[in-house]
Amino acid sequence: MIKELDRINQLAKKQREEGLTNAEKVEQQVLREDYLRQIRGQVLDTFSGLTVIDPLGNDVTPDKVRDFKKEGS
Repeated sequence: MIKELDRINQLAKKQREEGLTNAEKVEQQVLREDYLRQIRGQVLDTFSGLTVIDPLGNDVTPDKVRDFKKEGS
């Protein structure tokens, strides 16, 4: 699990219950941006390893995926 997630959840709970200070709002935004960056990185890593094979055994991986793999290499 991503370590910042606990703090993001703490801030979200505090925001619902009593509100956040300006410093906490800034911290929350920074943490959320970092979290999304990490998730997107994980998705791109998974996406870059994707190969699509049809029932006949032919590689039918979309060109966009192949191009992305080449860029990552």
